[in-house]
Amino acid sequence: MKIVLASNNQDKLREVREILSGTDFEIISQKEAGIHTEPEETGTTFEENARIKAKAAMLASGLPAVSDDSGICINALGSCPGVYSSRFLSDFSYPEKCERIMKLLEGATDRGAHYAAAAVIVFPDGRELSAIGVCEGEIAFEAKGSGGFGYDPIFYLPEYGRTMAEMTEDEKNAISHRGRAFRELAKKLV
Repeated sequence: MKIVLASNNQDKLREVREILSGTDFEIISQKEAGIHTEPEETGTTFEENARIKAKAAMLASGLPAVSDDSGICINALGSCPGVYSSRFLSDFSYPEKCERIMKLLEGATDRGAHYAAAAVIVFPDGRELSAIGVCEGEIAFEAKGSGGFGYDPIFYLPEYGRTMAEMTEDEKNAISHRGRAFRELAKKLV
């Protein structure tokens, strides 16, 4: 089954294709489906934003469309930036955002955090399925690693003794919030 991923993020496209490899789903990008615009993310939850993006891609392409919305939720910041993770400190690059977060947490006794992701698929006949994935960790004291993207260099996984950016793609996909959400969604699709 051909499914449009409602995203222009090449890292996310690669990651979702890897997560769903071995299934009968062919994931194509918005660009490959001829979609050149993205809707505004006006939802207040990850699931609402994923639904908005998937529905827009499905309507534009006429094909089933899947999207996710994800972010990092930091205990000491009241679970922020949460659904605003990509727009948090929007004038800064991700390395600069990571540096700012570590500065905000200087002296914090609780460095706990989690990544959360909601994946939603919408079909032209109106059906939809969704799944949630969470990965628990904490904010590192320094950024490490060159893999992954976004906040991965500061998302430390105590049980593995590394940041998400220090993991291989296979290791990350096996435990990540996005990996968990998409694998759960794939089970529901079968």
